[in-house]
Amino acid sequence: MQIGAIFPQTEIGNDPNVIKTYAQEVEAMGFTHILAYDHVLGASTASRPDWRGPYTSATPFHEPFVLFGYMAALTQRLELVTGVIILPQRQTALVAKQSAQVDVLSGGRLRLGIGVGWNAVEYEALNEDFSTRGARSEEQIAALRALWSESAITFNGRWHTINDAGINPLPPRPTIPIWIGGHAEAALRRAGTIADGWFPQMPPHDEARAMCQRLRAYAEGAGRNPAAIGIEARLSLSQVPESGWQSHVEGWRNLGASHLGINTMGMGYRSVDEHLAALRRAKVGIEG
Repeated sequence: MQIGAIFPQTEIGNDPNVIKTYAQEVEAMGFTHILAYDHVLGASTASRPDWRGPYTSATPFHEPFVLFGYMAALTQRLELVTGVIILPQRQTALVAKQSAQVDVLSGGRLRLGIGVGWNAVEYEALNEDFSTRGARSEEQIAALRALWSESAITFNGRWHTINDAGINPLPPRPTIPIWIGGHAEAALRRAGTIADGWFPQMPPHDEARAMCQRLRAYAEGAGRNPAAIGIEARLSLSQVPESGWQSHVEGWRNLGASHLGINTMGMGYRSVDEHLAALRRAKVGIEG
């Protein structure tokens, strides 16, 4: 199981030197990857007193592609993972261009996690249709892979028309891995049938076991090798007591997880040193 760190998006602040320290220390500690959450816009609660979303306009988010362009120059081996880019609220060709650029600058270290999101306010502001986001994401994945693989393509879909055009530079690899996040059955089906991996966000309980079984069944039904589909679990230190870290990780290992990300947000930390110390303690605790 590959152990990564979840970038403390909402708590790390805006000092580039702090972000540099975080990325380089995570690499020095032996983590295999850094995963970053994504939101372009937050909704103000001033006009929405009944808002129930986990984030608002007061919640800071660094833009993942720009962030990873910076981190690509600061690190040598860390995989850079979006977890997840809200794909249907973005222009597909632009995502293909941005992700290929990060892959070029990092020497092939990007893993593109995508999801459909939950925030209709964000979709409205980006002039994209919230109601068709799931179906559009499937076509987007096909378009991304086509754009990454050929110097020029012709693609005619329901939502995309590309006439003999392409991005340059292309990624240094034949394709960039695409992983899918989400708990809806449609997301699980997409992960099993067309994606390279899945991000669950739950403990390794019976429901998680059943979802992993359905993920593999979807893969088999599509003629794919279920063992080739990665699973990245999450250990949120604010939700799992230290005494339960090892059993949480072993539970996911037993369910076939290939990766795990450690999340230090929500612990009340006020400095990057506290986040790094927690990562170090958790890594030692789960690896013995």
